[in-house]
Amino acid sequence: MHPRNLFIQDYNYTLPEKKIASYPLEKRDESKLLIFRDGLIREDIYRNIANHLPEKSVLIFNDTKVIKARILFQKPSGGVIEIFCLEPYEETNDYGVVLQKTGKVRWKCMIGGAKKWKQNVLEKILNIDGIEVKLCATLVEKLTDAYVAELTWQPPGYSFSEILEYAGDTPLPPYIKRNAEEADVARYQTIYSKFEGSVAAPTAGLHFTPHIFEALREKQISAAFTTLHVGAGTFKPVKSSTMEEHEMHGEWMEISISFIRDLHSNTSNGIFCVGTTSVRTVESIYWMGVKYLLNPHISIEEMSLNQWEVYDSPLAGNVYTPIEALEGLLSFFFNKKIEQLFIQTKIIIAPGYQFRLTNGLVTNFHQPKSTLLLLVAAIAGKDWKRIYEYALENEFRFLSYGDGCLIYNAVR
Repeated sequence: MHPRNLFIQDYNYTLPEKKIASYPLEKRDESKLLIFRDGLIREDIYRNIANHLPEKSVLIFNDTKVIKARILFQKPSGGVIEIFCLEPYEETNDYGVVLQKTGKVRWKCMIGGAKKWKQNVLEKILNIDGIEVKLCATLVEKLTDAYVAELTWQPPGYSFSEILEYAGDTPLPPYIKRNAEEADVARYQTIYSKFEGSVAAPTAGLHFTPHIFEALREKQISAAFTTLHVGAGTFKPVKSSTMEEHEMHGEWMEISISFIRDLHSNTSNGIFCVGTTSVRTVESIYWMGVKYLLNPHISIEEMSLNQWEVYDSPLAGNVYTPIEALEGLLSFFFNKKIEQLFIQTKIIIAPGYQFRLTNGLVTNFHQPKSTLLLLVAAIAGKDWKRIYEYALENEFRFLSYGDGCLIYNAVR
């Protein structure tokens, strides 16, 4: 069946609210780990994950860093307007540059209480190292699914990254029914986070600790890092009955030539992705390599991936191996004289998808009827439901602050 024709109701299950973790465990690597391989289910904890991975394999991590994207403005009447910064409203090839802008930015946002935003300008006073900074927000435009807001501040010498640090709150997911606390600043962030840009954490990586990385090194399991900035669309519910009517959210990837070389040298030893975002990145890289091989004159802009093109001709009919696709992408970098590529992917990975580079997935347990659950079902096959039923019956904790699983590719 073409993934377009999947019924989302077939990927539903009952998730009691008590199974959703509101807080993380005190120690990251003591979260439970379900291991699914060759049709068998076992249990362990994350601290021992190296024991369940092949020697000399590679783990792919998403080193994006969560920004304090949620800004609350209090109106003179006492009401609150929430501006949730999603992504820059401008063309860019570097999130870092945008976040270092001073004085003024325009961002695509979700706005809580938009109908109550009557006055032209919202104001918020910040105290940055003893200096009073006035942050102002102006509503510029209403889009189909969001808004454009202009944020300005005086004095203007601070970067937008600094403004967010002092004005924003940690953007906990909507299913965590509490306000963000000081502890969330560190715990809703991986220990290896590096490049700012995400508005949601790559939660599979929240469990990893220095002890785990040392155990991986002892087993000659390497770690490779790439960047995909997780958008709020990761929580976007599927409201249509079939996937054909669902618009998949796009996310921005920052791909370096050194990362592609890491993949190229590790395809034979096994590639395991930590998180659905890492899978999305790695599989998108394969298809971008194919795009170049099919059209050596392709532009950088044309390398982005839309929702369905990997399932349709000419991409779906390709006969390129993973090595050939990676070498094709390396040639693209060489010909364009670039070391890094900042590009969007809208690829949807759902049952019916054939994985090209991914041998296994480390991930948390996801919401019913979500595109993240579809990705899990794509790699676990029909056993995805058995995995989730086992987790529900054996006291696993669900969603962002919950436990997780290591799933070997059952449909490769």
